[in-house]
Amino acid sequence: MAAGWPTKVTYANGDVFSASDINDTNGTLNYIDPTSATDGQVLTRDNASAGKVKWAASSVATSLGFTAGKNRIINGDFSINQRAFTSTTTSGAYGQDRFYNLNSNGTTTYSAQTFTPGTAPVTGYESTNFARIVSTGQTLSSAFSVFGQKIEDVRTFANQTVTFSFWAKAASGTPSISANFFQDFGGGGSSGVYSYPTTQKQAITTSWARYSFTTTIASMTGKTIGTGSFLAAWIWTSAGSDFNTQTGSLGIQSATIDIWGVQVEAGSTATAFQTATGTIQGELAACQRYYVRHTAGSSYTSYAAALCRATTSVHAAMQLPVQMRIAPTSVDYSTIAVLSSTGSVIASTALVLDYAGTQNCFITVSVASGLTVGNASLVVANGSTSAYIALNAEL
Repeated sequence: MAAGWPTKVTYANGDVFSASDINDTNGTLNYIDPTSATDGQVLTRDNASAGKVKWAASSVATSLGFTAGKNRIINGDFSINQRAFTSTTTSGAYGQDRFYNLNSNGTTTYSAQTFTPGTAPVTGYESTNFARIVSTGQTLSSAFSVFGQKIEDVRTFANQTVTFSFWAKAASGTPSISANFFQDFGGGGSSGVYSYPTTQKQAITTSWARYSFTTTIASMTGKTIGTGSFLAAWIWTSAGSDFNTQTGSLGIQSATIDIWGVQVEAGSTATAFQTATGTIQGELAACQRYYVRHTAGSSYTSYAAALCRATTSVHAAMQLPVQMRIAPTSVDYSTIAVLSSTGSVIASTALVLDYAGTQNCFITVSVASGLTVGNASLVVANGSTSAYIALNAEL
């Protein structure tokens, strides 16, 4: 047998061909040079070539070799946007579900963008949305712009080799990006620890391309874990000299950088991209563990049945769609009203969280006047399809 032939090949359907089966009546096994494949590709039957084998596609979610839950980044294709997020320059603000930007000095704008049909970076995965980070005017050594996600529980991937991958492109020029991980041990826990890839800094172009960074996450030995711990996966788009160690001397940049297909997985290879759950509904539910936003489906959507406690307030119970990470710590709302027992729609003057659990909560909605104590009522949208009530349990 010629050097380089495999000793055994297992087809996707379970058929096995060994070295002695080369001329088996089940088909001819052709030699395939392993160096012709890209990282993450798998060997599969080529039905169009009389039982021969070929390398399967490595970049689309319909190819072989996937493991449920391998990607610890939730909403890596940016398909979930409960906040109806468009743009922010505020450091620490969340945008598309689970993603946030940190920045200092100058102006960094994080915005949600939409692909023109047919222009998504991966053939066969026609994604809809991506993220854009624009950094301008930074001058200080302490300046930075970081985009990423907090992965719940600092124990995640501890003392393991992991690969951080994503697609990126620049609006112009050839700026660079850097990536690393940060273990945050939570309130009352040990000091945080960075984990740096061997190659921290990579130049990008004006065409979509996939970039990957591999490193070993630090061990948990001797550490104390507090509350709200996490592993942060960070993409740096600009950084002053104070962060040379963290970024491989990325440097301050004025650049527009687009990002899509974010994945963090065990191992030293960036395998084919897939979302954390593999389904639209699953991804939404995974996002709702951290943030739930009930947006009106019609002008007078009903959010909850309520009881009038006073002529100016009602008390209502709301069931949460999933069990949240912790009891929500805050509530946000817009354009809410109370539908009284007489049929009057009375605009709210305030909405507060009275009690919060991981599966349900109680809210008090206040109005100026017009309610009857003891009567039933409804908490509703006040004539607007943009009305919402949102509960936050983010890390």
